[in-house]
Amino acid sequence: MRASTLPIIAGIVAIGVAPAFAQELTIGVKSEPTSMDPQFHQLSSNIQVHKNVFEALTKQDAVQKVSPGLASEWEALDDLTWRFKLQDGVKFHNGAAFTARDVIYSFCRVPLVENSPSAFTIYTGTIADMTAEDDHSLIIKTTSTNPLLPAELWSLAIVSADALGAEDEVTYRPDGACEGMGDVPQAPAFNSPDVAVGTGPYKLDAYTRGAELVLTRNDEYWGGTPDWARVVMRPITSEGPRVAALLAGDIDMIESPPIQDIPRIEGAGFKIVDALSNRIIYLAMRQEEGAPSISGTDGKNPLMDKRVREAISLAINREAIADRIMGGFAQPAGELLPPPMFGTSSRPVDAYDPDRAKALLAEAGYPDGFTITLGTPNDRYINDEQVAQAVAQMMARIGITMNVDATTASQFFSRRNALDFPIYMAGWGAASGEMSSPLKSLVATYNADTGMGPTNAGRYSNPEMDKVLLKAMSTINDDERDSLLQQAETMVLDDYGILPLHFEQTVWAMKADLDYEPRVDQYTMASEVKPAK
Repeated sequence: MRASTLPIIAGIVAIGVAPAFAQELTIGVKSEPTSMDPQFHQLSSNIQVHKNVFEALTKQDAVQKVSPGLASEWEALDDLTWRFKLQDGVKFHNGAAFTARDVIYSFCRVPLVENSPSAFTIYTGTIADMTAEDDHSLIIKTTSTNPLLPAELWSLAIVSADALGAEDEVTYRPDGACEGMGDVPQAPAFNSPDVAVGTGPYKLDAYTRGAELVLTRNDEYWGGTPDWARVVMRPITSEGPRVAALLAGDIDMIESPPIQDIPRIEGAGFKIVDALSNRIIYLAMRQEEGAPSISGTDGKNPLMDKRVREAISLAINREAIADRIMGGFAQPAGELLPPPMFGTSSRPVDAYDPDRAKALLAEAGYPDGFTITLGTPNDRYINDEQVAQAVAQMMARIGITMNVDATTASQFFSRRNALDFPIYMAGWGAASGEMSSPLKSLVATYNADTGMGPTNAGRYSNPEMDKVLLKAMSTINDDERDSLLQQAETMVLDDYGILPLHFEQTVWAMKADLDYEPRVDQYTMASEVKPAK
C-alpha cells in the first residue's frame, strides 16, 4: 500500500444499511485473546476480537487499503500537523456521545497500560500534541514527519473516556503525562462489559477465558445494522476437535483448518477460502552476551558472530518446509514482507547450502557446533511446533544441537519478553501494510522511551540501520521512502540480524451459506462474515 503525497485528504464514505439477520454466528478460533483490553497486546487473536467492539479513527479493508473510520476525513496541514474531522452522531455502547475527548483520552492511556507484552506506544511515541478544535475536529502534531499516520491509527482503539472514569477535561501531554485521566483502569478490568465499551458493531456480552467470548449486536451502530444478533467465538486450540466441531455443525466457521483435512472438509460440503498473508514467520536470535541456554561454546554467545547467523540461515531448507510441513500453504521468504508490498526489494530466498553452513561454523570457531534452545509457541501459527522441529533437524545436519522448547502462546510470549530464549521462532503481520512495520518492531534497536523495537526480544542493534529507518519514516515522497525502506531492510538481512522463514497462506473453512473475504492480515473478523448471496 503506497500512501499518497501531501496534502492527504480522505473523503467521507457513504454508510449503507445492511439487512439484519436474527441468527447466531459461532466461530472456532485457534487462539483466544490474552486480554479484552484493546491497548494491551499487539496480537492478532486479540485484535480480531477487539475490532468488533472498538473502532479506530481509520479502517483497513481485506487488502489493507485505508479508509475513514471514526474520522470522516483528514488532511496534513504541514509536515508535522494533521487535522482529523470526526464522525458526528456516533455513540458508545453506554450511550455516551463520541467526541474528540475520547480520542485524546485513548491516546493518553496507551503509555499508561502496564505490563504490555507488545506495547502500542510504537504508534504514539511520535505524537507531540493533540488538541480539540471542537467536539468533532482534532489537531494532531507529531515530533517528525509521519506520512503513515492515518494507516497506523487503525491500530489504536478508541475507548470511552466516561466508561474509564476520565475527568471532564483531558489534556494531552507526551510520555503518559496527560492531565484529567483519573484512575486509569488496567487490562483485567476490561473483562467487564461496563469497561469494555466501544463504538463498534458488537458489544461485549461475556468473556469466559478458556470457554467462549460472546458478542451481541449493537442495534444503534452508526455504520448500519450488523448481520448477526449474537456472535460466539470459541477457542479450540487443537486442530482435530476444531474440524470435528465444524463437521458436526456445532461451529459455523473455523480458522486454520489442518492442511491435510481440507479435501475432507470440502468433500463434506463446506466452503474453503484462502489467501497469501503478509505474516512473516521468522527466527530471532539473542545478540547480547549472557544469552541463556547455550552450551559447548566456552561461555561465548555464538549468535553474536554474523558467520554463525548466516550458517543457521543456509542450513534451513525453506522450500522443504513450505512443501512438506506446510503442504504448499506457505511461500518461502527472503524478506520481511511478500513482494511487491511497499519497501520490498524482491530479494531472493537464502539458498539451502549445508556445506557452506558447516564451513562458516568452522570459520567462526565452532567446527563441532554447539547446543542451543529454540523457543516456539505450539498453538499460535500454522504448524508452528512442526516447523520448529524441522528447523532443529536441519541444524543437526551441520552439527548444531537445537532443543525445541514449545509452549502455549501465552507462556511463550511471556517468556520471550523476559528474554528467556537464545533463539526463538515467531510471526509478525504488518499492521500498516509496508516495511516500516516489521523493521521498527522486530529489529530496530530496543528503546522503551521512544517505543522503537518493542518486539525485538533478540536485542539486535544496528545503529546505521536505525538512522535509515527513521529517515524513511519521516520521508513524504513515496519513491524516496520506498528506496530508504529497501535499504534499511537490506542492511538487516545482509547482517543476518533476523532470519525470514516463510509467509503463511491463511485458510478458513465455513458452512456453504457463509461468505468471507480473506484478509492479508489474517484476522478473522466476525463483523465481516456475511450470509452468502
